[in-house]
Amino acid sequence: MKSSINKVKIINDPIYGFITIPNKLIFDLIEHPYFQRLRRITQMGMSNLVYPGAHHTRFHHAVGCMHLMQKAIRVLINKGVEISDDEKNAVCMAILLHDIGHGPYSHALEHSIVEGVSHEAISLLFMKELNKEFKGKLSLAIEIFEGKYPRKFLNQLVSSQLDIDRMDYLKRDSFYTGVAEGNISSERLIDMLNVVEDKLVVEEKGIYSVEKFIVGRRLMYWQVYLHKTSVVAEKMLVNLLARAKHLAQRGVQLPSSKALHYFLYREVDENFDLETLKTFSRLDDYDILSAIKDWISHDDKILSKLSEMIINRKLLKVKINSEPFKEKDIEEIKRQMLKKGWTEEAFTYFLIQDTVENQAYNDKSNKIYLYYKNGDIIDIVKASDQLNIQALTKPVVKHFLCYPKHVKIS
Repeated sequence: MKSSINKVKIINDPIYGFITIPNKLIFDLIEHPYFQRLRRITQMGMSNLVYPGAHHTRFHHAVGCMHLMQKAIRVLINKGVEISDDEKNAVCMAILLHDIGHGPYSHALEHSIVEGVSHEAISLLFMKELNKEFKGKLSLAIEIFEGKYPRKFLNQLVSSQLDIDRMDYLKRDSFYTGVAEGNISSERLIDMLNVVEDKLVVEEKGIYSVEKFIVGRRLMYWQVYLHKTSVVAEKMLVNLLARAKHLAQRGVQLPSSKALHYFLYREVDENFDLETLKTFSRLDDYDILSAIKDWISHDDKILSKLSEMIINRKLLKVKINSEPFKEKDIEEIKRQMLKKGWTEEAFTYFLIQDTVENQAYNDKSNKIYLYYKNGDIIDIVKASDQLNIQALTKPVVKHFLCYPKHVKIS
């Protein structure tokens, strides 16, 4: 008779080495089709067009987060923080499932064919559905995920300015992109964690690790997540999906998988019912990529052109500025595009104005606190002798303008 307990409970991770899956419940969650889908969702969207190694997935990240959470719980228990087995299990499940609602190519879907629903909201829907399947065993994990659990430090481990999510993705994305500036000391940060008055704090010896974490986050945002090529590629993908949705809503037939067809030909908003959620669970990067390859030969010139540009990495030109672009420059781009045979309708898809914002540390909410031996608890901005930490609390906004490469502006 075959045993119902699966003994395969170790995963080899390139960042941390061997990761142990702590129990059968978590193993069964990882094995569930909803979670296995994360193997087919890229962690960094279109960033591989800039950093070719950035092909790692949400699956890598989620399992890595679970590993770091296990370590954080062990550290806190060793320092005398009382954490029950149920709490330990729940916080590991909360961080494991925190990204389960991500759509294809990270955030592109949220801004195109699904209206007004975030990946966090979809993650919560998946967790509630899994909770029914697993007979209520995720109830505490859901409470922590929503930030409603009375023991605040457990909520902070899952979502705060120094949470396990950030500790993994900065280190992991640094590894796969080769951008060394993001290689933070996540293990050192975890070793320095403690809980005082139900608040997550970092012991004073960890101050330099926290400084590096904040600076590393700033550099990763500018060099990787907000790299101008990554930004323009994601905007083009959003516009491509928006164009496909526009055509679908007008009855134009588009080749696509059944899952993608469902979202193109329906108005999908925050009213996610069970059918929509189950269809979403079958939607991944492969549906999108396969459709884009087919759409290259579609009769609609806008859909076809955007598809070809993305597949062949022939992206729009992008300019970045600290100030908004002048209206006369926008009008000149439109004039040249019309002269080259572009239609006014094409402006919506091939002429993109937007902003990106980077705030490495928000000193207004969820502060990172240093804990001193004399009992003082001080915000990192006041504790640090690094003046640039104070500077990094200010949001930096950059304006960008994308347009066809044949256009020349001063």
